[in-house]
Amino acid sequence: MKKEWLKTVLYLAGLFVVLWLLRQFVFTPVIVKGDSMDPTLADGERVIALLNRDIKRFDIVTFPAPDEADKNYIKRVIGLPGEEVEYREGALYIDGKLTAEPYLEDFEQQISDGLPLTLGPNQETSFSFGKIPDGEVLVLGDNRRISKDSRSIGFIKEADIVGDVKFIFWPLQEFGLIKE
Repeated sequence: MKKEWLKTVLYLAGLFVVLWLLRQFVFTPVIVKGDSMDPTLADGERVIALLNRDIKRFDIVTFPAPDEADKNYIKRVIGLPGEEVEYREGALYIDGKLTAEPYLEDFEQQISDGLPLTLGPNQETSFSFGKIPDGEVLVLGDNRRISKDSRSIGFIKEADIVGDVKFIFWPLQEFGLIKE
């Protein structure tokens, strides 16, 4: 009886250590707060961010809010270091080449005011971010009209990115990989 109890305690301790190590070095849970990533991510959803630094264009990332202590933001990476990013009448151009944003198509069709979804910091329809500095990325929320992102907080240091958001685990009806 005592031997069985000891096995159970050791098993649970080992499981706890493995889960703790995974949490420290592989993933972190994140709660989505606000509507800046609608319709891709909704307020209150719980997601898993993989702790990796190999960030690619259009990855959804989480990072400490540069303008609010003890808060993290979740945004989509649009521009990478060394690129020149601009919007012309709502269309994304990277280094002068038109770049599709398919994750916005359904959302853009819902807009009825005749303006593009992506407006500049002063509500202009065409604007440029210029060249992105080395070691930094440009991030935007999918709900461009209300998102606090690189248009207002500037570029984000790659080293500040906590993780790459890949998976929704709550609510259960949304369980699975994030639709890109």
